[in-house]
Amino acid sequence: MDHAATSVDRLALSATVHCLTGCAIGEILGLVIATALGWHDLPSVLLAIVLAFVFGYALTIRPLLASGMAFRRAGRLAIASDTLSITTMEIVDTVIVLVIPGAMAAGLIDPLFWGSLIVALAIAGVVAYPVNRWLIVRGRGHAVLPGHH
Repeated sequence: MDHAATSVDRLALSATVHCLTGCAIGEILGLVIATALGWHDLPSVLLAIVLAFVFGYALTIRPLLASGMAFRRAGRLAIASDTLSITTMEIVDTVIVLVIPGAMAAGLIDPLFWGSLIVALAIAGVVAYPVNRWLIVRGRGHAVLPGHH
C-alpha cells in the first residue's frame, strides 16, 4: 500500500472516530435524559440526534477556536467536514436502536439499553468509515480542516 492511500485511510479512521465520539456523547446523553424523563420514542430520538450533531460539531469547532480561528469560519468548517458523516451515523444507529426489540423501552439500568447503543454506534462507525474516506479522497470532509491535508 502506498503512502498516500495509508494517509487517506488514517485520516478517514481519525475522522470516523472523531465523529463517532461526538455522536456517541450526544446519543447517550440524549437518550439518558429522555429515558430519565419518561419521554416517548420520537422526542427521545429527536433529542439524541440534535445532541449528536451539537457534540459532533463542537468537537470540531473547539480546537479551531483554540487555534485563533473566528467562530463563524470554524462553524462553517465543522458543518462542511462533519455533516455527512454525522448524518450517516445518525441514520444507521437510530434505525438499529429502533429495530432492536425493546431497546427504546429499556430503562437506564437495563443491559439492553446500553448494549443496543453500543451495537448501534459500532455499526454506524463501520458504515461511516467509507463515507469519510470517500469525502477525503475528493478533498472534502475532514480534508477541509486546517492541518489535515
